[in-house]
Amino acid sequence: MVMRSLVSVVDDDESVRESLPDMLKEFGFAAQAFTSAEEFLASDYVDQTRCLILDLVMPGMSGPDLERELRLRRREIPIVFITACADETVRPRLLAQGAVECLFKPFSDTALLGAVNAALRKS
Repeated sequence: MVMRSLVSVVDDDESVRESLPDMLKEFGFAAQAFTSAEEFLASDYVDQTRCLILDLVMPGMSGPDLERELRLRRREIPIVFITACADETVRPRLLAQGAVECLFKPFSDTALLGAVNAALRKS
């Protein structure tokens, strides 16, 4: 049996949680979706995740908060941030802090695939 890399999606937007895993599965990845950072941390999927697609702004723990928590737990998962925030200063800051990519919603399938492949090369 071929093991497919697990890509986890953490986003409070239901439409994103429904559409991204389907798209990722079409690309040949395994995918799991979570409504919050807290739900992801409490899951059994943290150690299996090879790439994390993470919303920047969510109720409760934000995307950057989750990134810091994973570092504290010594879990280095390559992160692709996604955001509807139009602030162009966000992307360079996140990349400087170690994110693989920061995509602005709406983004293309091609941009997502490129970002996930870059993240998997780092894992």
